[in-house]
Parts: sequence; C-alpha cells; structure tokens
Amino acid sequence: MSNIKLFEEKNVRSAFNEQEEKWYFSVQDVIQILTDSNDVKQYIKKMLSRDEQLKINWGTICTPVEMKAADGKNRKIQASNTENILRLIQSIPSTKAEPFKQWLAQIGAERIAEIENPELAQARIRATYKAKGYSDEWIEKRIRGILVRDELTNEWKQRGVKEGKEYSILTAEISKATFGIAPTEYKNLKGLTKSSENLRDHMTDLELIFTMLGEASTTEIAKNKNAKGFTENHKAARAGGSVAGNARKELEKESGAKVVSNQNFKNFTGKNELEE
Repeated sequence: MSNIKLFEEKNVRSAFNEQEEKWYFSVQDVIQILTDSNDVKQYIKKMLSRDEQLKINWGTICTPVEMKAADGKNRKIQASNTENILRLIQSIPSTKAEPFKQWLAQIGAERIAEIENPELAQARIRATYKAKGYSDEWIEKRIRGILVRDELTNEWKQRGVKEGKEYSILTAEISKATFGIAPTEYKNLKGLTKSSENLRDHMTDLELIFTMLGEASTTEIAKNKNAKGFTENHKAARAGGSVAGNARKELEKESGAKVVSNQNFKNFTGKNELEE
C-alpha cells in the first residue's frame, strides 16, 4: 500500500507532472471508489462542511489538471498529488478508507522513528533496493548519492533557488556538463518510457559516481563563491558539472570505454520488468 497507484486497478485517472516530478490523481475518482457514492460532487460538499480546514485549503489541495474524460476527450478536472490525496482520505468516514488511515499512522510512526535515528531510514532504503534485486555495492553508491543530492538541494534552498522548475533546470545543467546529455535524453537512451521511472535507479556504478561528483562539486562551488539566487547557482551548476565532466573524459581516454551507457536496471539484472 506504499504506492498510491494501487488505485490503478480501480481505474483512477492520473497524470504525471514532469516539472514537479509528481503524480496527480482525479479527486472524484478516488472519492467515488472509497465511498461508492452515486453523487460525488454532493459528497464532496458534505465532506467540506464537516472539515473546515479542508474547505479553507481546498483551492491548494485540488488543482485543475488535464486528463481524459469518460467521453474520451481531454478536459481539466480537479486533481491532487499523492500527499493531498492522502489528506483527503483522512476526511472520508468510510470502511474502505480505514486501511489507508491505518497505513498513514504506521508510516507516520516510522518516519518519526527515522528522524530520531537516521540509520533506520537508510536501512529502509537498503531493504527496498535489495528486494528489487540490486547488488549491495550498487545500493551503497545509490544511498550515498541520495545524501549528496540532499546536501545540494538544501544548499539551493538556502541560496534562494526555487523548488520545481529551477531545481530541474540546474539538475539538467549539471547532467549536461557531466555527461554531455540532459536527463530527458538520458532516459530515452536507456529506454525508460515511463514518466515515473527514476533515471538514477537505472544508472551503472560509474554513472552514479560521476553524478555524485558533479553534484558534490556544485555544492562546494556554490558555498565557496557564496552563490545567490538562480543565476549565480546556474553558473555554479555548470562549473560543478564540468569538474565531473572533465574527470569522465579523462577516464574514458585512459580506459577506452564510454561511461554513459544505455544499460538500465532491467538490462543488468536480467529482469524483464521493474518491480514498482
């Protein structure tokens, strides 16, 4: 139940926002499934009358997203991302919603424990990747990469870079300078067709290492140059990526082999499909 897309089998309309890297789900579809209501719009009105805070924040929780309607045409419908869908579920007094509420309570307890003891979070990540078939060596690099990425995004946040689009642009700049290719092109090279597939989960050991080098270098440059705002951090991202890019080129020259690979997790584990 850790993946909200378990609703797929119940035909919940969804759309992936590339810029935010988040799934959005039809609010009406989710509520209809969990309540069996014959009049979802009326049910939503009653739900808002019961939950004042939900009513106040409704415009933030729900946003118009273009999805395919019952007649096959694309229309903008009320949708919410995973976090907000789970918030809505908390306001539904239904036996079908109860398992989700119990799951949320469990996840909340686990996250509180992980805040008190960060090693628990790393253990959870390791277990998740291990269950998918990744090697211990690859998992260690992936976890280290997550920590390096967190340090970078924390630095961006403190330096006035806006989450979402600006983070995506800077990430693409580091990738282009490091590998000579943007993340979108990289996913195409690896044959990753699903929007939800994480590029880094399909990288080889060397690709992960150079990704870390590019992002760690960017963090160090941003700190030392005291980069402020998007423009200055864009320069730092290009410089940090170039450090990794130059190291990659030197390795390729000495080894005679390219670092950028079309291999993905399905290839180097022999699996036909990702376990999601």
